[in-house]
Amino acid sequence: MARPNRSTFRLIAMNPSTKPQNLMFGLVGALVGGVIGYFAFFWIVRQGFYALLVPASLLGLGAGLAARQRIVPLAVICSIAGLLLGIATEWKFAPFKADHSFLFFVTHLHDLKPITLIMIAVGGFFSYRLALGFQR
Repeated sequence: MARPNRSTFRLIAMNPSTKPQNLMFGLVGALVGGVIGYFAFFWIVRQGFYALLVPASLLGLGAGLAARQRIVPLAVICSIAGLLLGIATEWKFAPFKADHSFLFFVTHLHDLKPITLIMIAVGGFFSYRLALGFQR
């Protein structure tokens, strides 16, 4: 029979009542990270670079640092929020010329350049992965 590693004992010994509290800390961290990422994106654009990965990635990083625990539902929430933040950031940065409304932008996402769609998707993945934290 295989001998359990130390991470197994950490999961068993974890106090279940701390999980909702850590989830709330993670959500607050995601909010703070997302706001910082949003403004960092526009600062980076003014420097001449296009870093659409930054808002979603900082959202996930803020959640992961604040939660201090591996919480998969938090990571899923952050992934969805990261995708939405990436879409909203791109809309604010470069709305379509035909119509500047958010609804028009969302219904015409398929008209964006492939690199933009890739960066939004990768940002959502980074948001998920970083929200899981850094424990092994």
